[in-house]
Amino acid sequence: MRQDYFKDGFFSGLNGKFSFSTNFIKAAFVSAFVVFAGGAAQAQTLASLPASSNPIASIGAAKPLVAWSKFCDSNPRECAVDVTEPEVVDLTPQVWKTIVSVNQRVNSSVKAVTDADHWGTIDIWGFPDDGRGDCEDFQLLKRKILSENGLPRRAMRMTVVIDELGEGHAVLVIRTNRGDYVLDNKTSSVLPWSRTGYVYIKRESQDTVGWVSLGGIATSPTTTANR
Repeated sequence: MRQDYFKDGFFSGLNGKFSFSTNFIKAAFVSAFVVFAGGAAQAQTLASLPASSNPIASIGAAKPLVAWSKFCDSNPRECAVDVTEPEVVDLTPQVWKTIVSVNQRVNSSVKAVTDADHWGTIDIWGFPDDGRGDCEDFQLLKRKILSENGLPRRAMRMTVVIDELGEGHAVLVIRTNRGDYVLDNKTSSVLPWSRTGYVYIKRESQDTVGWVSLGGIATSPTTTANR
């Protein structure tokens, strides 16, 4: 595990990152429903539903990431929890097609770059308003587009994992009536959480503005400084 990704960083340059590009969002939203022709990397079938799987269980409260807390201070609507919304998405073929399409489109529209290279600091959460961002920026944009298309925000939770490199990484977990599925900027396939190979650490709560533990490891990363 690379320990340099688990240290608190300085949080400078917030104003530049938190300005959100309406034009970029509109372009991504309009393109979200394009069905990609294609190669093996994007061969996931859009018309049929995935096999059902067991959801991931939470086991109590967890400490939020500092960068997430700062993001919420500037974007409270993005972190608010409406308990009147469903906890899970009713996964119809059309909803599945939308989820897969949005994941593919955002992945192909945003250039992956670390916050260190982009902003000169370890971890800042925001939207990829200039077309560049790291892992959490991809997922925040996907959630915004899906929410604008009617999916309940409460069922779409930002989640911290340890990836195949042993680094902190952020994905978007969509909780559905067929199990929990992962939107990830590292792949254009939307996978059941248990098939990603990641260690699941914590995710946003569905009941309050905060986080819950997923039981992956005793010491969790303090950043998601990862492309």
